[in-house]
Amino acid sequence: QVQLVESGGGLVQPGGSLRLSCAASGSISSITALAWFRLAPGKERELVARITGAYSTNYADSVKGRFTISSDNAKNTVYLQMNSLKPEDTAVYYCNAVIRRLGFNYAYWGQGTQVTVSS
Repeated sequence: QVQLVESGGGLVQPGGSLRLSCAASGSISSITALAWFRLAPGKERELVARITGAYSTNYADSVKGRFTISSDNAKNTVYLQMNSLKPEDTAVYYCNAVIRRLGFNYAYWGQGTQVTVSS
């Protein structure tokens, strides 16, 4: 009953910026954590950034200092601001939400949005 809709992907030049958004809708009681993962060709799925309901954050070493995750709980939306983009950031980015409901945690995934960094 929870849907995650992503937006903001696209093609940018190295050094450019993009802001990804992921809006959750449906039956949301309590958000345990929101995160962004990415999957690049030939690579394993990677956790890019995560933010908890208490607004604590963590990042992959490869994006620290360049990416910022934030959330607006009133809008049930999570953002990923990506600056100083590099070609190796090229991937499909997926929004993930862990929502607590009736005492259990459930994971939901967005459809993915393509980010391509190229000259």
